[in-house]
Amino acid sequence: MKQKLNSMIQKMTLDEKIAQFIQLATPFYKGASSEGQITGPMAEMGITKDIIQNSGSVLGASGAQETMDIQTAHMKENRLGIPLLFMADVVHGYKTIFPVPLAVGCSWDPELAEKSAEIAAKEAAVSGVHVTFAPMVDLVRDPRWGRVMESTGEDPYLNSLFSKAFVLGFQGTDLTSDLNRVAACVKHFAAYGAAEGGRDYNTVDMSERALREYYLPSYKAALDAGCEMVMTAFNTVDGIPASGNKKLMRDVLRNEWGFDGVLISDWGAVKELIPHGVAADESEAALKAFQAGVDIEMMTACYVKHLKSLIDANLLDEKLVDEAVMRILELKQKLGLFDNPYRGADVQLEKEVVLSREHRQTARELAAKSCVLLKNKNVLPLKTSQNIALIGPFAESGDLLGPWSWLGSKNETVRLIDGFQMKIDSSKLQTAIGCEIEDGDKSQLEEALKAAQKADVIVLALGEHTGMSGEAKSRSNIRLPEIQVELIKTMKQLHKPIVTVLFNGRPLDLHGVIDQSDAVLEAWYPGTEGGAAIADLLYGDVHPSGRLSMSFPYSVGQVPVYYNSFNTGRPPENAQDEYVSKYLDIPNEPLLPFGFGLSYTNFAYSGARLSADEITQNETLQVSVKVTNTGEAAGEETVQLYVQDIACEVIRPLKELKDFRKIHLQPGETKEVTFKLSEAKLRYHHSDLTYKSDPGKFRIYIGPNSADVMALPFELLKEYEG
Repeated sequence: MKQKLNSMIQKMTLDEKIAQFIQLATPFYKGASSEGQITGPMAEMGITKDIIQNSGSVLGASGAQETMDIQTAHMKENRLGIPLLFMADVVHGYKTIFPVPLAVGCSWDPELAEKSAEIAAKEAAVSGVHVTFAPMVDLVRDPRWGRVMESTGEDPYLNSLFSKAFVLGFQGTDLTSDLNRVAACVKHFAAYGAAEGGRDYNTVDMSERALREYYLPSYKAALDAGCEMVMTAFNTVDGIPASGNKKLMRDVLRNEWGFDGVLISDWGAVKELIPHGVAADESEAALKAFQAGVDIEMMTACYVKHLKSLIDANLLDEKLVDEAVMRILELKQKLGLFDNPYRGADVQLEKEVVLSREHRQTARELAAKSCVLLKNKNVLPLKTSQNIALIGPFAESGDLLGPWSWLGSKNETVRLIDGFQMKIDSSKLQTAIGCEIEDGDKSQLEEALKAAQKADVIVLALGEHTGMSGEAKSRSNIRLPEIQVELIKTMKQLHKPIVTVLFNGRPLDLHGVIDQSDAVLEAWYPGTEGGAAIADLLYGDVHPSGRLSMSFPYSVGQVPVYYNSFNTGRPPENAQDEYVSKYLDIPNEPLLPFGFGLSYTNFAYSGARLSADEITQNETLQVSVKVTNTGEAAGEETVQLYVQDIACEVIRPLKELKDFRKIHLQPGETKEVTFKLSEAKLRYHHSDLTYKSDPGKFRIYIGPNSADVMALPFELLKEYEG
């Protein structure tokens, strides 16, 4: 088949080859006037009808009929019959919307995450989509950045597990034959999540060792799982914007890692080399991005305007053009588009598959597993006999889907009030808005007070509206809007139990929330079945099992704050120490640590032991601990294993997650959990970037989260040199 593609490339004119490199949004395929004239933004970009009919891919088309219509028209006009690729942002669901990825990370359940991606792929594929711009695997440490909601958290090991799971869910094991799958595009390469100040699109500056140690592993995990496409990041890496970064794209991604798939820019990122200050004009931007290895330029026209003249001027080798065209055609071939340009698009089947009962049930299950119980002073679970006042801007809101929910419908979303009505009689439920998300008036507050008068428990539904999280939604103040904090204070004066349910896309500064509430459930943006899943949790039909995959700061002044930080030469040993690394006014530690989460029962850890105090390079250490459910309800515990390298060539984190196990225990039941730790899990990047372990002393930590752990020492012996 490659021979057939080579033959096709030989028949293509240079203009036809270059047109394969541009990705245009759906309106461009509908934008010509009846006389065939190009107008509006298309004309401003210099997009001609010839470019459109020879273009390689479409951004954002939706629905089987629309994609089939566009493809049909294109195949009639394209001289060689080269089909279009249809790409879209199916980030956490197509029409059935799952929790945002940060919430999915809190499930600590890669298998269920894979299932969610499989469902998203099935709905997208039957609707005519070929490629999804997911997973986003950027490691995140700064909650001011709005796009933390798109990541699965702050840990490279956990992120890598989810990265692999999402790719396998989207692509399956046979992308060509399985028409229910779509190609995955891992993003944003690389280190987009480390933007300075948590400000979107901002500079990233870090050592190559830190890049390789913490930020690159999750991208590599996606590629190892067979991910077909990579998207460049908006940010700079080592002073060079990612979309023009030859070292990152050619040397690391292609040469070192062997990636031979398609590399696409993010929206407009090629032309943005100009304001970044590394290209004087569009021609230089095109040259630098193409030499860096970017195959497809999304929504700017630098390539179609300038690559031909760059080749004519001997500034660019046409061989690179042929290589890039081959990568694009190979993806189209792998998707079977030359044999069936419509692939899985099916108007009738689309009606049966999209937003099906089965899909909604999985969304409900994942939403419940993604919520994290942050506090509970014997208020939860609720009883069906209790009178409930459901108050807050999210009480009756369908805005539970979160950014990048694309085709998700608020009208088809199970609201929190709907979830309560599934559990209790309407006579036991009073509702009121209390305030808007960012403002309010006296009458709303009075209505809330009236609703709360007869209540046994007040449930407050608070948070950020969708427009406060996501791309270009950085915030310097990550507390709830003041009007919502005031609502909590007012309700507190009634001296009734308060349960706060939070809907948000980032870890928040919870002062004024967690201290004023008797119970707090972090629900994130839970998706289409959010209200039902939350009600399941609040009434104990499902027991909370989520664990934080990103730390909650004590104050925004700490950020970035994360569990796997380094020690200093002057660590604070006690509160009275003066000349040590600490704040005068707040603790160093986050308010809620990575891995934290409560259940409706309690778990006790005991009998932690190692199979040996010393191991050689070729031996495996067994780590065991007994976990007992000491409460009166069944529950699921996530047993977490961390390691600290005590003395190394390069400083190492205080703790690093190396493994975890989820176990279900009945009241009074005890299970022994055993982990296996090999020398390979002790390796890290040294100062010369070699990846190896250091013989010496280590410490094992084991417990329910990154802070509450038991410590066990062991030593890795030097290799015997006989």
